[in-house]
Amino acid sequence: MSTLLAPILQYFFTEHLTTHRQVSPRTIIAYRDSFRLFLRFLKNKTGKQPSALCVEDLDAPSVLDFLESLEDQRANQICSRNARLTAIRSFFHVVALRDPASVGVVNRVLAIPRKRTDKRLVGYLTREEIDAVLAAPDQSTWIGRRDYALLLTMYNSGARLSEMTCMRRGQVKFDSTTYLQLHGKGRKERLVPLWTKTGRVLRNWFRELELKATEVAFPSIRGTPLSSDGLDYILQQAVQCAAIRCPSLLTKRVTPHVVRHTSAMALLQAGVDMAVIALWLGHESIETTHIYVEADLATKERALERIAPENGSVRRFKADDTLLAFLSSL
Repeated sequence: MSTLLAPILQYFFTEHLTTHRQVSPRTIIAYRDSFRLFLRFLKNKTGKQPSALCVEDLDAPSVLDFLESLEDQRANQICSRNARLTAIRSFFHVVALRDPASVGVVNRVLAIPRKRTDKRLVGYLTREEIDAVLAAPDQSTWIGRRDYALLLTMYNSGARLSEMTCMRRGQVKFDSTTYLQLHGKGRKERLVPLWTKTGRVLRNWFRELELKATEVAFPSIRGTPLSSDGLDYILQQAVQCAAIRCPSLLTKRVTPHVVRHTSAMALLQAGVDMAVIALWLGHESIETTHIYVEADLATKERALERIAPENGSVRRFKADDTLLAFLSSL
């Protein structure tokens, strides 16, 4: 007898993700959107309503067809395709526990590999470019002062987009050292010190906010938290204005995450240890932080200068066996 999909999928979202794994709301939203797309695809493919689908309708061939449609029809990048697959695989781990009879389907779906993609160097802004962006907001207006405080804090802290939009005034601690308390990815909490200038700007900005009676650090004109699109719009407006005095910005795609990369590169070029940068950004592993070393040519040039060239010529290896010679010729 075929097992209906709906009860297991409801359990996956209402209990497994929220209670057992306690994932973040953003993870739940990402997984929800993945299954919305997948169920619509299956409805068009099988003619069944989503509530009538069975677990076997989600077998490996259907999953592969769905992933292929993401790239071909929706023009998704490989990273998006892999993110959708992660959501599906997470669900099938639950299917294995709730419906052991579907173990064959589970094993076939879990065997679907993630696609490999080209690894590109991270994009970031130079000091001249980020200074131009920070100087763009018109600080004679309320919105301009908000935008300046937001962009300066984002650059100083290297905070993620989600961390900036949900930031509260109480997260900024004005003490002998001003610092920011962030609640990041994976429910990890971290403390980030702020420059004296940033602390002064935030003090003045928060005094203005007292009149609006909102705890949101960077609210909209209505006093509500900015949306992700709203924050990105603020950044794009600043970039367009800054490009007039800094034309190199016209050739770059500047996103909130690029500002985060710019913060990391500034720390790296200032000689800050990689482990400290990883803690600063809230990285799970220091290996994630190595992407900045790969992108920073100046760091590599300094390393090259420390290597003294050897005297004399270097002999090239020659195979001493016909089989080795054959392999070398391939």
